[in-house]
Amino acid sequence: MPTKFVFVTGGVVSGLGKGAVAASIGKIMQFRGYKVDMIKIDPYLNVDPGTLNPIEHGEVFVCEDVWEFEPAPGYKFRIAEIDQDFGTYERFLDINMHPSNNITSGQVYLSVILKERIGEYLGKTIQVIPHITGEIKRRIRQVAERSKPDVLIVEIGGTVGDIEAMPFLEAIRQFRLENPPGHTALVHVTLVPYLSSIGQLKTKPTQHSIKELQSMGLQPDIVIARADRELPEDVKEKIALYSNIPREAVFSDPDLETVYKLPTILEKQGLGTYLTKILGLENNIQLQEYDKWQSIVEKFVSAKGEVVIAMPGKYTMIQDSYISINEALSHAGAHLGVKVKRIFIEAEDLEEKPEKVESLIENADGILLTPGFGKRGVEGMIQAARYAIENSRPFLGICFGAQLLFIAFMRYKAGLREANSTEIDPNTPHPVVDLLPEQKSLQWFGGTMRLGAHPVKVIPGTRLYEAYKQEVIYERFRHRYHINTKYREIAENHGLVISSTDLSGNIINSIEVKGDSWIVGVQFHPEFKSRPNRPSPIYLEFIKATILEKKN
Repeated sequence: MPTKFVFVTGGVVSGLGKGAVAASIGKIMQFRGYKVDMIKIDPYLNVDPGTLNPIEHGEVFVCEDVWEFEPAPGYKFRIAEIDQDFGTYERFLDINMHPSNNITSGQVYLSVILKERIGEYLGKTIQVIPHITGEIKRRIRQVAERSKPDVLIVEIGGTVGDIEAMPFLEAIRQFRLENPPGHTALVHVTLVPYLSSIGQLKTKPTQHSIKELQSMGLQPDIVIARADRELPEDVKEKIALYSNIPREAVFSDPDLETVYKLPTILEKQGLGTYLTKILGLENNIQLQEYDKWQSIVEKFVSAKGEVVIAMPGKYTMIQDSYISINEALSHAGAHLGVKVKRIFIEAEDLEEKPEKVESLIENADGILLTPGFGKRGVEGMIQAARYAIENSRPFLGICFGAQLLFIAFMRYKAGLREANSTEIDPNTPHPVVDLLPEQKSLQWFGGTMRLGAHPVKVIPGTRLYEAYKQEVIYERFRHRYHINTKYREIAENHGLVISSTDLSGNIINSIEVKGDSWIVGVQFHPEFKSRPNRPSPIYLEFIKATILEKKN
């Protein structure tokens, strides 16, 4: 069966949850037994999001695989860092996404320009149409040829009307024109705001958004309207009228207690039936798959208890910076019957007023020290780790958070008060965290970290082994600095446990504090592999420890 294509665009404002809608469409197709793959198009000019600040763009997601992107013969770049929406795709669809499924403007323009330089377009004037749009279409078809899905869902980042997104929307217009009817569908996700002052849902922003889309030659087949409540029938009819689509092509996307409920909400409204009709696919829903997802959702909805996790970090002003961590905590909580409440603490607040550390986190049941880069707020995060060590509080440090746990331990348990990371203080007399050896000669910052999935050798008898119950696991990494093995013996003599390494034993992948307290730091990012149906083992153990802490 030839691949069918579903394009998902967004209107009115960004941040509507377009990724969750796209993933939900994929899940609805999986309910019917179809093989699904996803593409995310990002209009920014970065080659990948690896060098972006999370405050600007949210979390950087890391794939299992590292892709060698070759925009033209002789030019190669390593890519494993992709848009955060891929985390949503993986969690909903329970598949590993490939880095080449993230298409950025940077990749597209780089490919065309470098091909021009080596002479591929001799005699031609390089233009947005047909060369840029042609490269976009080629990349979409390349994914379809590689993974051969029944349905390929393509989400276009940004908002209709953005200058940056125009070449991609033009490419989609051409793509739909080049394919026969029944091979593509266009879904537009838009906002219907509720004005409390007059007690009405307003469709005018949606009307303008659809008009903008139509002006680019794109007629949506389906409109999914985001609102804080269910859309009443008259609002749906109005949207259908101004969108030039049947009433049954308008669907409501209300606020939900868990995002994992969205596929079932859209399914109950008939989205699966309508979309399969447009694409000429059989509408044979497999109740076993649907019921399996329903049972997962029920765990999130029915959780009764609550645990509170303090999360000191550098990017707390935008919670999307930690979206995979947030979800991994929720997965673990749902499977243990509790809801996880997060208290985000700005690291700089702890740094400027260290005496407030205790008052900010003493009421939490556990502490999760978040990932990050750079000097800002570090001393505050170290004090949070010190608090956990000295007060025996359940603690999980992720990547940078694990490194700062090690610094806190070396300062306040091993007595090396000037211990630091060379990332923070290049002249520290005790570089307990240092650059990986292979990183010291590198000059480029994009795609050069230790990336993707690597084998982790777990030491039996440790808390990490208790979580995974395997001696070799695979987890995803994204780091340039690491715990310095030269300080291993000193640390172990003062009660630190090295719970895992790489296969050679030269790279420390996780640490624990000896004793009854559950204090663990991992250099890898287990949250990237957590699923609603299969929580990350280490997050599961962390939440178990916080539940015990709460009981005590």
